[in-house]
Amino acid sequence: PQRLMDERNDKEIAVVIAASEERLGGAIAAMNSIYHNTKSNVVFYIVTLNDTVDHLRLWLSNTALKNLRYRILDFDPRVLEGKVQVDPQKADPLKPLTFARFYLPSLVPHAEKAIYVDDDVVVQDDILELYNTPLKPGHAAAFSDDCDSTTNKVAVRGAGNQYNYIGFLDYKKETIRKLAMKANTCSFNPGVFVANLTEWKLQNITKQLEKWMTLNVAEELYSRTLAGSITTPPLLIVFYKQHSSIDPMWNVRHLGSSAGKRYSPQFVKAAKLLHWNGHFKPWGRTASYAEVWEKWYVPDPTGKFSLIRRHSEAYEAK
Repeated sequence: PQRLMDERNDKEIAVVIAASEERLGGAIAAMNSIYHNTKSNVVFYIVTLNDTVDHLRLWLSNTALKNLRYRILDFDPRVLEGKVQVDPQKADPLKPLTFARFYLPSLVPHAEKAIYVDDDVVVQDDILELYNTPLKPGHAAAFSDDCDSTTNKVAVRGAGNQYNYIGFLDYKKETIRKLAMKANTCSFNPGVFVANLTEWKLQNITKQLEKWMTLNVAEELYSRTLAGSITTPPLLIVFYKQHSSIDPMWNVRHLGSSAGKRYSPQFVKAAKLLHWNGHFKPWGRTASYAEVWEKWYVPDPTGKFSLIRRHSEAYEAK
């Protein structure tokens, strides 16, 4: 892919992305795709854990990504103590970086506005357009709602409550009922959003989110059949009827919810941002439109991270 221009416009666009060791290639491809599709002065705030810092630095400095502007931020998992239920029955260990999005103002203290993206996305258009999403007065963030999203028009059949508040929160609990939030309210996807950080600080959004996390540990307020990310329920409560919307083409999602192709190639081409949320990641064994993602992937010079799919193809070819 060709880069648009070397001269970058002055205004800094803060893009926050979490980079965890076992999915590092995802963050790399996401950043590469953003960088190559904009003339804007994007600065990546890469949130990671201490033991990934050196690996990440090597990957960025020894490849075509060396011109990226970035800051590596070390996330301290201790901020989550007492706020996340650790379920010994679940094989999935706690992934602290999932919660980085709750702490945006402390991660980018000088920015007035920031974009947060998950590591399983690639961007096919100018990120400046997403950055310029208008936020209504008093709104601290803009998300893509699940009901009006283009991607859910061709959604999973029999998904039931997957896109409603009741799919994420336990309406049998008094604490939830007292909030008087309609159970059939449309949920939104927390994997791509634009935040007005001035408003976020003013409304103390981080503290509000932490309050609900702590309450959940005590009272188990999240739905037992949680339809999506563990970060979604507190966001749904705090931003109930209090968020703006991003253009649904900036979060064309569910590419990872099955290995089969859910969208036409034309639609995938037209998407501004592709999001492989779900189990079938494009760096994994099998995923839909993995070749679209792979265009943006930059191989790891240390050899630690490799595409499972490529591995198995090479193995089968022997």
